Amino acid sequence: MKKELNIKEWNRAGHFKFFSQFSEPFHGVTVKVNCSNAYDYAKQSGNSFFLIYLHRTLKAANTITPFKYRIEDGKVFEYDYVHASPTIGRENGTFGFSYIEYKESFHEFRDAANKVIEEVKMSTGLELPECGVNVLHCSSMPWLDFTSVSHARHFEFADSCPKISYGKMTGEGEHRSMPVSIHVHHALMDGYEVGLFVAEFQRLMSLNGDV
Repeated sequence: MKKELNIKEWNRAGHFKFFSQFSEPFHGVTVKVNCSNAYDYAKQSGNSFFLIYLHRTLKAANTITPFKYRIEDGKVFEYDYVHASPTIGRENGTFGFSYIEYKESFHEFRDAANKVIEEVKMSTGLELPECGVNVLHCSSMPWLDFTSVSHARHFEFADSCPKISYGKMTGEGEHRSMPVSIHVHHALMDGYEVGLFVAEFQRLMSLNGDV
């Protein structure tokens, strides 16, 4: 479900109008996220670290309202929930796109996600999954301890979905961390909202257990 935002009464109406005119309206940052406790939980519980941080990403995004905004035909809509469209690596070195629905329960999310992941791994090519615009575009690059990321963009294709990339985990014990890149549409949010998301994601990643 979604509801239309009244742009005229929005305190960011001017920002929306200004940044909507840009050919490249996305802005982004890369931050280091401490993932020691989340990684320990993955090892202790036998769960996928990837699915743990993906679920916590969605949980954080669904608490920050602007991450649920999307631009459609010049209008802004707020969705009840956002889901994930992550890249899934295959054994042959290629990847496929996927669509994984958000669920409050990690265990329900994990079970559904594992089925989707297996289907993508068995597929070939680069077919786009059937999903709406209420998704986060996510990608993992566990080989790279990056400090910044850029994304391929088709500027004639309207897009307002946040893009989140995860890099290589480094460090040991309480000092394990990984770079996380967040790119968002500037007509929908500013650095303040990105900061709220990062703070909530870090809070969740600091928990050693179910969230």
